[in-house]
Amino acid sequence: MRSDTVQGAKRGQRWFEGEKGLLLTGLLGFVLAAACGIWTLMNGGEVPPGGDVSKAFSFNAALGVFLLSTAAILPVSALGERSRAWFRRVYIGLALYAYGAETIQNFRGVNPRFVENGAALDQAVGNLFAFVALLLVLFYLYVGVQFFRARAYRLRPEVAIGIRYAMIAVTVSFAAGIWISVNQGRLTGADGNIIWLHGLGFHALQAVPLVAWLVERTNANARARRALVHIAGISYLLGLAAIGWRTIDGRSLMEWSPLPIAAGVCFLISLAAGASALRRAVRIADGRRQ
Repeated sequence: MRSDTVQGAKRGQRWFEGEKGLLLTGLLGFVLAAACGIWTLMNGGEVPPGGDVSKAFSFNAALGVFLLSTAAILPVSALGERSRAWFRRVYIGLALYAYGAETIQNFRGVNPRFVENGAALDQAVGNLFAFVALLLVLFYLYVGVQFFRARAYRLRPEVAIGIRYAMIAVTVSFAAGIWISVNQGRLTGADGNIIWLHGLGFHALQAVPLVAWLVERTNANARARRALVHIAGISYLLGLAAIGWRTIDGRSLMEWSPLPIAAGVCFLISLAAGASALRRAVRIADGRRQ
């Protein structure tokens, strides 16, 4: 590994460093998802009149992955310790409410986000859930902005670039989530499904920063390293844009037509950039062991 890369890694903090609370809160999502999954396998997902434990399973797992990803990248955001602690405490509290509302209400037979003919308590839980979701978005946007500042870039340039692309994708996911709420469901048009846009945007938090992390471990020059991260990030965003366009048209992604094919090609390019970074990083690691 080149000396400038080593020094950059030393200046930047490690993934998950100091974020035990967020890490454990993310793992809690997997525990809840496992419980909901076992229940669904044994009893089926639907709980009359409007609950569905299988939806609690997917929600808890998705939120758990999201929180784990956040715990990983927060140390390299260049936020001060007080700001990080403030964000951490608030976000853990919001996440715990979201876990509880989604899980308990579905077990009670109530859709926590789209309450129909529910009791006053259920309406209150649903309204507060919507407010919590909005706060989750706003607080995350605050953190996302930090990665576009020079300080985060100076700490770990490639990682900062990768997370910038991821944050743009996450913003698209948040917009899709708001669309689902306003639409009162994930289905739109004749065959469109907003959930694909919503979910794939969040997965950029794992995909593009991983490429950046691998690129840090290669011996390529700075320009080549950053170019690879740009390729991964831009192609991912273009794939997301193609999915968004198709969804706005209200048409299915499961058809052989230009937009779904374009989206697939873009994601393959992003994957290829990651594979290239992995191959180079493994080559360097093997050389150091010999």
